Amino acid sequence: MQLLLFFCKNFLVKKIFFLSILLVFSSNIFCQQIRICADSIKSSFRGLSVVNDNIVWVSGSNGTVGKSLDAGKTWQWIRIKGFDKTDFRDIEAFDDKTAVIMAVDEPAYILRTSDGGENWEKVYENHTKGMFLDAMDFSDDENGIVVGDPIKDRIFIMRTSDGGKTWQNMPDKERPVADSGEAFFAASGTNVRELSKPGWIAVSGGLSSHIFIGDKEITLPLLQGKESTGANSVAIKNDKNILVVGGDFLQKDVTTGNCIYSRDGGKTWLQPETPPSGYRSCVEYLSGKKWLTCGLNGVDISSDDGANWQKISNESFHVCRKAKKGTTVYFAGADGRVGKLEQ
Repeated sequence: MQLLLFFCKNFLVKKIFFLSILLVFSSNIFCQQIRICADSIKSSFRGLSVVNDNIVWVSGSNGTVGKSLDAGKTWQWIRIKGFDKTDFRDIEAFDDKTAVIMAVDEPAYILRTSDGGENWEKVYENHTKGMFLDAMDFSDDENGIVVGDPIKDRIFIMRTSDGGKTWQNMPDKERPVADSGEAFFAASGTNVRELSKPGWIAVSGGLSSHIFIGDKEITLPLLQGKESTGANSVAIKNDKNILVVGGDFLQKDVTTGNCIYSRDGGKTWLQPETPPSGYRSCVEYLSGKKWLTCGLNGVDISSDDGANWQKISNESFHVCRKAKKGTTVYFAGADGRVGKLEQ
C-alpha cells in the first residue's frame, strides 16, 4: 500500500512538473502578440523595409507607399502620380528620406526618392517582353541586387553600387540558366539576399525549385512541380545556417514541403520535425536560434533554428521584416494591413 502511495505521489509530482513546464513554454510563445498598426488603405502590401525601431516603409498595389516615423503609431500614405495602377512589390529604405521601390511586370520600373516620398525619380525602365521583376535587396546603403523571371532562359539579374541611382544588367554569361517552368515569386521581396560572400543567394519556384549561392545551383527538396509551388523566401543566419520557405500558394493550409533548413551552407537540407502551419511567403532571421515566418493563414516562430515551429497568430501577412538597426519586427499584407510584433 505504501509503495502504491509512493508511486502515485511521484507520478502526480512529475505530471504537475511536466504541465508546468509546458505551460511556461506555451505562455512564452503566445505572449508574443501581433498588433495591427494600419488596415484602412486600399492596397496589398508585399514590400516592407524597416530602417530602425521607429522608421518603417511599405509598398504595394495601386501605386501606394506608406511611411511611419513613430513605430507605426501614425502613417503618411503616398499615391505616386502617374503610377496609380502600378504594383510596387518591393521597397528598400535607407532612412526617413531615402527609399527605392520596384514595380514588377512590363514595363518594369524602379523609382527612387530622396525627400521622403514627395518626389520620385524614375531610375530604371524596361519594356522587354516577358519582363517581371521579383525581389530586391541591399547589403548596405550603396550595393544592391534585383532578380527577375528568366529572359531568354536566363534568370534576370541587375545590380547597383550607388544606392539605386543607376542599375546595370548582369552579363548573360554570369546569369544562371533556368529550367523550363522555373521562375521567381514576387511574394515578399525576400527570395534574394545580398551577401558580402559569395555575393548573393536566391531561391526559385514553379515546376523546378533551386537555390543559387554564388555560382552554385542546388535543387531544393521542397514541394514543386506546379506553377504555384516552390520556394518563396530565403533567410540566412550566417554562412552555414540557411532557411527556405514556400509550399503551394493555392493550398494555404498544406504543410508538406513548405520549409527546409541547412546547417552546412546548403550542402545538405533538413525537414522540420514540426513544420510551419501552411504555405509561407516570407521568412526572417531574428536572433539566437529564433526565426519567424508568415503566410496566408498566419505566423509561425521557431526557437531552435527551424527544427520546430509554433503558430502564434492566424493573421494573414505577405511579408515580415526585422529592423536593420534595432529589434522591432513588422508585418505587411493584403487590405492595407501592417502589423507589429509585441514582445
